[in-house]
Amino acid sequence: MNKIHNKIHGLRFKSIGMKLFVIMFCAIVGLSTILGLSSYQLSKGIIKDEVSLASSQAIVQAADKLDFLFLQYESLSKQLAVDSELKRDLESINQAGIGTLQKHNLEEKVRSKLSSISGSDSRLLGVRLVKESLVEVDSYKSSGINGVRTDDDIQAKMKQIKNAKGQIVWFPTSKKGFFNSYAEPTLTMGRLLRNMNQPEAEYIMLFEIKEKAIAEMLSNLKIGLSGQVEVITDSNRIVHAKDNALLEAQSFVQINKNVEDDETSFTADNENGVQQLVVYKTLDTTKWTMMGYAPLSDFVKGTNQLLYVTMIVILIAVMFALLIGYYVIRNLSRPLAKLCNLMEEGEKGNLQVRTTFHSEDEIGRLGSSFNQMMKQIGVLVDQTNRSAQEVLETADELAQVSKGTSLSAGEIATASREIAVGASDLAMEAESENVLVEHIAEKIHKVLASNSAMEQAANRVLQVSGQGTAYMDQLVHKTDIIVDMNRTIVNHAETLKKSTYSIQKILELMSDITQQTNVLSMNATIEAARAGAAGRGFMVVADEIRNLADGSKQSILTVAEITDEIWRGIEHTTSSLNEVSPVMAEQMVSVKEAATIFQSVKQQMDEFLAEIDKSSVSVKELIESQQLLSVSISSVSAVVEETSASTEEVASMSSQQYVVSEQLVGLSNRLEEISKTFKHSLMKFKT
Repeated sequence: MNKIHNKIHGLRFKSIGMKLFVIMFCAIVGLSTILGLSSYQLSKGIIKDEVSLASSQAIVQAADKLDFLFLQYESLSKQLAVDSELKRDLESINQAGIGTLQKHNLEEKVRSKLSSISGSDSRLLGVRLVKESLVEVDSYKSSGINGVRTDDDIQAKMKQIKNAKGQIVWFPTSKKGFFNSYAEPTLTMGRLLRNMNQPEAEYIMLFEIKEKAIAEMLSNLKIGLSGQVEVITDSNRIVHAKDNALLEAQSFVQINKNVEDDETSFTADNENGVQQLVVYKTLDTTKWTMMGYAPLSDFVKGTNQLLYVTMIVILIAVMFALLIGYYVIRNLSRPLAKLCNLMEEGEKGNLQVRTTFHSEDEIGRLGSSFNQMMKQIGVLVDQTNRSAQEVLETADELAQVSKGTSLSAGEIATASREIAVGASDLAMEAESENVLVEHIAEKIHKVLASNSAMEQAANRVLQVSGQGTAYMDQLVHKTDIIVDMNRTIVNHAETLKKSTYSIQKILELMSDITQQTNVLSMNATIEAARAGAAGRGFMVVADEIRNLADGSKQSILTVAEITDEIWRGIEHTTSSLNEVSPVMAEQMVSVKEAATIFQSVKQQMDEFLAEIDKSSVSVKELIESQQLLSVSISSVSAVVEETSASTEEVASMSSQQYVVSEQLVGLSNRLEEISKTFKHSLMKFKT
């Protein structure tokens, strides 16, 4: 029962009426929701823009007031900076030789001027003139304020003012003033009173402004229902806030100064994650930012009524869509569901079902057409049932005939296959013999080619042997000539050796003559010395003879050395030739033996060529016999191949006939099965 219920539920959900209902419901409710929510968001954005514009204008006006206030103090500081009387008094005070009374009077004058400035403005806590050294006795202040301190923070601020070189420097609010010694918060403007002529008379002027002066000026400025107004520095440090506990702290708002100039508002989340609408304006004097922020919900509370109206409209649209859906389901979905159920009965084989629709719309026409269709299907089923019975009887007869044909075709195909197999085996044997004969022919051709190559090689060897024999004959002849020349050289060397010996004897004789001439020259010199002046000419001749004898002796020594070298060369040549002679004799014997070997090789190669010629004649006869055998085997192979092809063709045709018969039997069986199935299917219909 649960399955039937789920099926009916699923069909209802998938019905056309339900789909139309869902489409119309979603369209009506969706359009109403989109229109209402878009109107709500659009009005919310418009209100937000208008509030942002109004708040921005208020912030701009308040920023202009604050700029005006700061400009007043800047102008006052400029007046003091150019005040010649004040400048002259400060220079006089810092002169080295000034008297105590005069210095006291000048200092009181300066203090009186400072007190008059602070006394005329209740927003000022005090005015100071301080040396950079921060020495208490060198500073001047208006009445009613405490002394100076020398903390590192104070020193850094003083250095910042001095580095500005006469330009105004604004310091954000401190809870205890510039020197951390007051009971109320102040913000400070500093400026250096420069003195180029007398640097020791330079002072830093400080205007300490009460923070509550800003609060009083901005007391009428209000952003939203619970908004706050703050003044922050570039580093996000709070200069002014409604709660003094927030002074010197970091603001949760991060202002991006890189946005476009006309952008003066944005949204940001506070510490609690509540979205805030922020409007701001940068001050022209201090470059601080005046900022106001309030919860975004303060500005869009009025749009909640529009949201309530939108929800009511959506609820009405839902009710209207439900009414339309009920009408569609009643007049469209139910008739279609009933028709669907009748179709399912017809699907099960009940052709007796009929509709009872009498309306004149499409559903009524569809019911009438359904009734006519069922009548025609009933007539068609009756005719088909009769035809199926006839087909079934014909299929039985066809199946019996096909089985007989299939058996005959199978026997023919089997015999044809056996014949084809025998012919194929015979063709394969002939083919293998033909291949073997071709292989033998290939081997014989290779032997013939080898014989030809061997014959060519033998001819080349024979030719080379003949050339070697000729070369060996020439070598023998040339070797004989060399041996004869070697003997001639040995003989000439012996003759030259004897001539060299004779030259050495002649040189010894000439050396003795030179020595005797030298002795005679010395004797002549001695005799000329004894003769005195008369023998001077003879002494000169004796000196020349001695010089000539010395030169001849040197020449004889040189010739003797050359002769000795020639003697040694001849000895070395003679010994080398004597050593070469046995080698040449042995070479002569080897050359003759090589000539004999070449003659023997030539004879053997002639015999080898004769044997190769006989082998080539036998191989040629074998090739002729192989060619005759190959032609015979090719003829047999061709006949066998033709027989095999014919047999295979017959076998193939028999196989095809057998396959066709089998297919015919299969088709007959299939036709019988289809006829039975068709008849069984028609039995489901009730006509």
